[in-house]
Amino acid sequence: MQQNKPALFLQKVSKSYLTPQGKLQVLQPLSLTLNPGQSLALMGESGSGKSTLLHLVAGLELADEGQILIAGEDITRLDEKHKAQLRRERLGLVFQQFNLVPSLKVKDNLAFQARLAGCLDKKWLDEINQRLGLEELQERYPEQLSGGQQQRVALGRALAHRPQLLLADEPTGSLDEATSDQVMQLLLQLVQLSGCSLLMVTHSLRLAKQLDSAWQLHSGQLEPLTA
Repeated sequence: MQQNKPALFLQKVSKSYLTPQGKLQVLQPLSLTLNPGQSLALMGESGSGKSTLLHLVAGLELADEGQILIAGEDITRLDEKHKAQLRRERLGLVFQQFNLVPSLKVKDNLAFQARLAGCLDKKWLDEINQRLGLEELQERYPEQLSGGQQQRVALGRALAHRPQLLLADEPTGSLDEATSDQVMQLLLQLVQLSGCSLLMVTHSLRLAKQLDSAWQLHSGQLEPLTA
C-alpha cells in the first residue's frame, strides 16, 4: 500500500450528460484530496451528483475532464480491463442495496471479493466475522438474513481484501435509525482497523459528523459542510 500518496486525488474533474434539452452539467471542475486512513462524508440534495462522483472514482463512468488518482494511479488513463482489476484489488464498494449473491452462503459472500483479488486472509476474515457478529450466520443464505445482517455481510465483503479506498453510497439508507447507527459504528471500526480510506455518500448529517470531514455538492461544486 502506497502510504506516501493520497488514497484519492481529484484534480479539476467535471462531468456532464447530453439530454433532449441540451447539455446538463452535473459536476463543475472540482478537486479533492483524501489521505490514507481518512474518512470523508459527501452530502448534497438528490440529483446533485454525489453518486456520479462515486461512479467516476470507481471507474464505472468516464469524466469529461480532469484526473482521478487512486494511490497515485490515474484511472482516467486505464482501459476497462485494468479498471476492473483496480476495482477488484484496491477498492471496496458498499451500496444501499446489499448486492449479495443469493446462491452463496454468508461465508462465501464474505470471501467473494478477496478470492477474486487473490488475497484471502483467513485471520483477517475471522476478525471481520467477529467484529460484525456474523460467526453464527456463516451457513445461512442472504434471504434468511435481516436487512441489517445483509448490510453487515456486504460491509465485510467490501473490506475482506483490505482495499485502499472504500466507497460507500448511502450504506445505511435502507435501515432504521438504530440499525443504521450500529452498522455505521461497525463500519468506522473496521475502516480504522484495515487502514483504508473512506468516501461515503449520505443524506444524514448525524452520520456525516462521525467522519473526519464532511463536504457537500451544490451546483456541481464541492463546499465544506458548515452546518
